[in-house]
Amino acid sequence: MTYDLIAFALFAAVTLGSAIGVVLLKDPWHSALMLGVALLSVAVHYVMLAAEFVAMMQILVYVGGVLILITFAVMLTQPEGDETEVVQA
Repeated sequence: MTYDLIAFALFAAVTLGSAIGVVLLKDPWHSALMLGVALLSVAVHYVMLAAEFVAMMQILVYVGGVLILITFAVMLTQPEGDETEVVQA
């Protein structure tokens, strides 16, 4: 029973910390990564509740689908002024 409580407290802290990171981080790429961590830790909570199907759907739909779309949106909307251009003669 104590191992379950320790695991729950650990993943609850990871979930809350990454959710706060999603809101407070200024870089959209880091914010998207924190969202992925939050969604994966929620899936771990589902596994702890013996709802493996819901956990797998959480990973497939949200982490696999929504987070990939967010990643593409972040990559496509980044300003191009950040890169240094090399002029070849």
